[in-house]
Formats: sequence, structure tokens, C-alpha cells
Amino acid sequence: MRRMFFVGAWMLASALFTTTPAMAEIRIVQSPGGEVGPFLDLFEQVRESGERVVIDGPCLSACTLVLSIVPGERICVTKRAILGFHAARSVDRRGRFYAEPEASDAVLQAYPGPVRAWISRHGGLSSRLLLLKGRDLAAIYPRCR
Repeated sequence: MRRMFFVGAWMLASALFTTTPAMAEIRIVQSPGGEVGPFLDLFEQVRESGERVVIDGPCLSACTLVLSIVPGERICVTKRAILGFHAARSVDRRGRFYAEPEASDAVLQAYPGPVRAWISRHGGLSSRLLLLKGRDLAAIYPRCR
């Protein structure tokens, strides 16, 4: 039975995932990212489920952690797929962002080699959002069938 699963900004998906039966695929259609913890939990559940991940739209920021957790042979991309990378950052009590260089290094090292190489060729992780899409993305991950 094929069902679609949408990863959204509110991460309600994590709760839904744990209460739904096994799915044929997980489909990411739009995720702006968010706090890292819920994404790590969700993608670990996806890895353990054995399901395939279809990236079918923007997967930005913390959403890109799927590349580090789910085996690459279970990830495919559509023509609409966009991966957005930036350096890790946190927010202080006053709502100001500050850089987390050690976390950025750890995240970069966790990405698969071809993704790390692409990020490096495009200036590395910084506050600027790097967008991996189109031919560059299709050279790293297969198109979904």
C-alpha cells in the first residue's frame, strides 16, 4: 500500500509517522527545516523502517540531515527537488542567531562524500543558503521512477 508522508515546518510528521502503518515511501514535498532534534528522530525512524525517501520539493536546512541518516540507495529526487544547506546556528534567549562552527563541521562530515564535495566547491557552509538542485543534484542522487 502506497501512502505519502509530508515533512512540514511543524514536525507533526514525527508523531504521525510513529502511528501509521508501514509505508512504501516517504515523500518530502516542502520542508523549510527547523530544530535539528525532531528531524534526527524522524529520519532515524525512516532509516529503521526500510522505506524509500522521495525528495519532491524543497528540503532545506535541518531537512537535509536525511542525507546523513537514510542510506543513499534509498533516496531519490524528482525534478522539483531542492536541497538547501547552511552553517549550523543557534538562537540565544534574546532571539539572536549565533554561529555554531563545531556543529557545522560535524554536520558537514556526516553528509555523503559527493554532497560534501559539492558544498566545498560552492564555498562551504556559511550563513548563506546553498541550493543543490537540477543536474548537480541528479549527478549525486538518482531520479525517482
